[in-house]
Amino acid sequence: MSDETPDPNLRGIDLTRIGETRYKATNGRGGVLPIGAGGDPDFTPVELLLAAIAGCSAIDVDLITGKRAAAVSFDVHAEGTKVRDEHGNHLTGLHVTFDVRFPEGEAGDKARGVLPGAIEKSRDRLCTVGRTVQVGAPITYSEGEVTPPSPS
Repeated sequence: MSDETPDPNLRGIDLTRIGETRYKATNGRGGVLPIGAGGDPDFTPVELLLAAIAGCSAIDVDLITGKRAAAVSFDVHAEGTKVRDEHGNHLTGLHVTFDVRFPEGEAGDKARGVLPGAIEKSRDRLCTVGRTVQVGAPITYSEGEVTPPSPS
């Protein structure tokens, strides 16, 4: 038994192959998300990155504006262009668009008033996913334990 306390800031998922170019991501809370290469309805890794950017900012913006009024509708669109150049494959022109409607009245007016600032705060400070993409972070790769198949 380890005396080490787990790092409450550490985030992680496990990925398991479930078919040819199909995988299952599982988080520590038991949530499951299928991932594919694009030949099926599963989200591709690029789509997941766009969803993560949009979802992270949507949560930030919803929490900030929701203190004033609940949105009547709340839609977010994220897009980018996949390119291959001297830097390898990557996305350019990342853009997130918020289409949010609030109810009429004083509370809705307050929510509308803070919406631009909430989007700005998410972009510039709050959204961990978007901030990581913007500032960059090195990714290390390693090979784990490799075991031969069990004898039949």
